[in-house]
Amino acid sequence: MLLEPAARNTAPAVAAAAMWALEQDPEAVLLVAPSDHLVRDVSAFHDAVSRGMDHARSGYLVTFGIIPDAPETGYGYIRSGAAIADGVQAVDAFVEKPDAQTAARYLAEGGYHWNSGIFLFAAQRYLDELAAYRPDILEAVTAAWAGRQEDLDFIRLDEAAFAACPAESIDYAVMEHTRDAAVVPMDCGWSDLGSWGTLHAVGERSEETDNVLIGDVVAEDTQGSYIRSEGRLVAAVGLRDAVIVETADAVLVADRERVQDVKRIVARLEAEGRDEATVHRRVNRPWGAYEGIASAERFQVKRITVNPGQQLSLQMHHHRAEHWIVVKGTARVWRGEESFLLTEDQSTYVPLGTAHRLENPGVIPLELIEVQTGSYLGEDDIVRFEDAYARE
Repeated sequence: MLLEPAARNTAPAVAAAAMWALEQDPEAVLLVAPSDHLVRDVSAFHDAVSRGMDHARSGYLVTFGIIPDAPETGYGYIRSGAAIADGVQAVDAFVEKPDAQTAARYLAEGGYHWNSGIFLFAAQRYLDELAAYRPDILEAVTAAWAGRQEDLDFIRLDEAAFAACPAESIDYAVMEHTRDAAVVPMDCGWSDLGSWGTLHAVGERSEETDNVLIGDVVAEDTQGSYIRSEGRLVAAVGLRDAVIVETADAVLVADRERVQDVKRIVARLEAEGRDEATVHRRVNRPWGAYEGIASAERFQVKRITVNPGQQLSLQMHHHRAEHWIVVKGTARVWRGEESFLLTEDQSTYVPLGTAHRLENPGVIPLELIEVQTGSYLGEDDIVRFEDAYARE
C-alpha cells in the first residue's frame, strides 16, 4: 500500500504507483480507478477493460467513457473521434462540465461520453508522457520515491519531496495533452458516489417513502431522505429530502440538494483547527490501531489494538501519564527498568516521564483500554528511543 504524505491530486499519486509497478514488472499496465465509484454490471466493466488492454500495451493511454442517458451537468465529457478499432475510439477532446442546454445538445448529437476518471495505460508510457508535459511533477515524485520508507505492507513516500510536488490531475497533466488518448465507451451501470445525495439515488429506497435508512434509524412522516447511523439511534420526524449521517465523532444534517456544500463546513473546521477535519476516530498504525472513546480537560480514553507479534516504540511523554487495562490477549510491558506480562483484566500505570513500551507476544490481537491524564494530551508529546518502523 502506497501512502502519500500530502494530497497532490491524481497525477503525482499515479506516478508513484507506476514507479512501484515497474519494479515488479517492466511491462506493467495500470488500471487507475477512483475508490468512490459504483459499478453494477461488473461483467460489462470487465469487457470494456479487455477491449482497452491491447491498446494500452501498444502505447495508447486509454480512458473509459460512460454512455450518457441524461443531460448531466455534474460530469465532464469526452468527445470521441475516429475509430481505432471495434469499441475503441480516439479522443477528440476533453470537455469541462457543461450547462444544462449544452449537456442536452451533447446527448442529442451523440459522440459524447461522461468522463469516468478511469484510465488504463502502461506504467512506463504514463511516466514518459508525464516527462514530456509535466517534468516538474515527475522530478518531485522521483525524489519522493527515492526517499521512501517501508514498514510492513506500507510504502511511505518522502514527505518533504512529495510536499514540494505540484498538485494536478491526470486529465490536466497528461490526458489533455497526449496525442495517444483513446476512449472505450462503457455501459456498466456506473455511478460516481461523490456525495451523500448520490448514495440516496443508488441506495435501496422504500417505495412508500423514497427513504434510504441504514443502521439504527426510526423515521416518522419523513420522505426522500438518506439517514445513516453507525452507532446511536437516529430519530427523524417530518423531514423532506434530508441527509443525516451519524458517526462516532460527528453528525451531519443537510438538505439533500445542498449536501455538496459540506465542503464549506470542512473548510471552517480546518480553519478553526478542529481535529474532526483531519483525524478519524480510528487511527491505523504499523503495529495496529487506536480509537478515541472519550476526552475532556486533562484526560482521554482510547481503545488500543496491537497485532500479534507487533510492538509500539520505546517512548516517553513529557506531559501525560498512562493507565493500561488489558481487555483481550496478553501484553508484554517495559516500564523503566521493569519488564512483565499482563493478561486479561490486569492493569498497570506508566508515570509521566517514564520510558515504556508495549508488545503483543501472543497469537491473537491484544486489546486494551488506555486512560491518559495530564496537562497536554496531543499525539506530538512523544519521545521515541527505539522504533521497529523507523519513525522519528
